[in-house]
Amino acid sequence: MRSSLRRTRRTGLAAAALVTTLLLAGCSSAWEGAGGEPAAAPVQDVLLQPLGAHGPDPFTASTVRNTAAPAAPDRGPDDGAPRVREVTGSTPGLYGGTRAVGSCDVERQVALLAADRTKARAFAEAAGIPEANVAGWLRGLTPVALRADTRVTDHRYREGRADAFQAVLQTGTSVLVDQYGSPRVRCACGNPLRSPGADPGGIHQGEPWDGFDPDRVIVVRPTASVVTSLVIVNTTDSTWIERRTGSDGDEDRKPAVEPACDPDTCALTGSGTPDPTAPGRDGSQDPASPAPVPDAPDPSGTGGTGTEPPTPDPYTEPYPDPYEDPRTEPFPDPFAEPSGPPTAPDGDMPDELFPAGPVPDQPETFQG
Repeated sequence: MRSSLRRTRRTGLAAAALVTTLLLAGCSSAWEGAGGEPAAAPVQDVLLQPLGAHGPDPFTASTVRNTAAPAAPDRGPDDGAPRVREVTGSTPGLYGGTRAVGSCDVERQVALLAADRTKARAFAEAAGIPEANVAGWLRGLTPVALRADTRVTDHRYREGRADAFQAVLQTGTSVLVDQYGSPRVRCACGNPLRSPGADPGGIHQGEPWDGFDPDRVIVVRPTASVVTSLVIVNTTDSTWIERRTGSDGDEDRKPAVEPACDPDTCALTGSGTPDPTAPGRDGSQDPASPAPVPDAPDPSGTGGTGTEPPTPDPYTEPYPDPYEDPRTEPFPDPFAEPSGPPTAPDGDMPDELFPAGPVPDQPETFQG
């Protein structure tokens, strides 16, 4: 009886010790604190990716075209305020490029992925698109270059799958942007890009480039609706270019209405550009912030990229006859004598007014 009691006590003590050990070892790490709050997200390091580097495990070879890299906008005086902020994808001056030249070779990017079906499948999965639509999706993107150090979720190709990681892309990096103004492909390596997650709280890995400041890294916020064009900065002469989304630069033109800010400072002015189409916003914006590109299509039917209004038909009479008598009565007098030949009643007209037949000869003169 006593040995049995001792055995029971030993078993209970061992079980209690095991539970205590598990709790101390962190087996309940999914929940922390007495309130049962979820554990904090794991700390992730952020990889610094210079504009010319391929990065680890690239999806494809580089498709960057030899264009001038845009310079970062001039910085105003440092007032000590935090500079990390979100910028709407339609903000004028957020991107740069060379007039009539795309910063990436889209067709080469399509061919490189089409040559490797496994990579194409992993690319589509990371980009969130159907595998069969990779080529069409790429051709609908817009080649531009970043004008600020930008944090994104990058994807490298490892063992047949896409591996996501947080990264900062250097100013001047050539990217493909979607119709919401978000970077979706890094052209130096063919990696698909997505919006960054919450602040990972990790350290920056890699060699910082000249001018890198972690407090001035931006995050691009997609617009709430489709934009038909982007207003970018010409890297050759610091002028404005309007580039239609989905085009390769062949339709570049001067904006009909230029932003009310200097191209060299427009992107880093203010504390970010609010999206007027976002739900719950009244459309107001910081007076120091540039006005975003209108999201609505141009009512003229040019898609927001036309420069000239529709040309009227020269053969159309826009005005009434100036010689028309304004005193003309709208209704004729029923008792007035008819003027002109009589008209036939409603119905079919006879072929001839008088029946055909021989007409008797008549004398040339008449007597009496």
